[in-house]
Amino acid sequence: MEYKQIKVDSVLKKITKKDVLFNGDYIVDPYQNCEFGCLYCDSSFDTTIYVKVNSDEIIEDELRKQEKGRVIIGSVHDPYQKIEKDYKITRKILKNILDLDFSCHILTKSDLVLRDLDLLSEINDCIVTMSIISTNENTVNTFEKNVPSTQKRFEVMKKLNNNNIKSGLAIMPVLPYIVEDELENIVSQAKDYDVQYLLHKHLELKGDQKTIFLNLLNKHYYKSVNEYEKLYKDSYMPNENYISTLDEKMYNLCNKYKLKNIINIG
Repeated sequence: MEYKQIKVDSVLKKITKKDVLFNGDYIVDPYQNCEFGCLYCDSSFDTTIYVKVNSDEIIEDELRKQEKGRVIIGSVHDPYQKIEKDYKITRKILKNILDLDFSCHILTKSDLVLRDLDLLSEINDCIVTMSIISTNENTVNTFEKNVPSTQKRFEVMKKLNNNNIKSGLAIMPVLPYIVEDELENIVSQAKDYDVQYLLHKHLELKGDQKTIFLNLLNKHYYKSVNEYEKLYKDSYMPNENYISTLDEKMYNLCNKYKLKNIINIG
């Protein structure tokens, strides 16, 4: 893995359409690309991490010019990947969000988020969403071996909620024909760990990522390859029937375990 420091002219992006899933108004990514290298991600083959070293200075100026709202941190690349321990850029951005009275929603897989409990507890209406794909150790080790364990991520959510920081789970992406049989187990564990909401989204395979992912399946889940080829035949998304069936299943599971399947603000 190679690291390059870069300076940027802008780091804050305004969301132009209503963000139903994450309830955000703005987006910021402190890093470009990600050390975690999850094999379902379309940036998993990028080996250079660009560190936006002046992000905190730029976002301070940009936030002063914007209406108050919620900043999504880590919309594309994890803001708490390992390099954050050294640069602390995410922490500096959080400090600006706090000082300028914005709210935030952090998307991460990392327990490093707990380092910033002091800031998160002071930020107005702070939200943290931890994502997982499976509780099966073999599946996790195949697709996201560089990420903290699923168990640790559940524990992070519990600790955040115990500190009055709204935290929930995202099953993102849902891997077709690989994790469906354990979805109820995931929802059940989420309830046991006092997760406040549960989100989900189907797997998307854009561009070269479709070929890369199918090659990976051929190595580890060869029985699913034909099904994937049918499901993603003409699109980077699974067909509408699969998506609607998945959505209905997750809705029913959340109802069964009395978990919200949206983020309630306030």
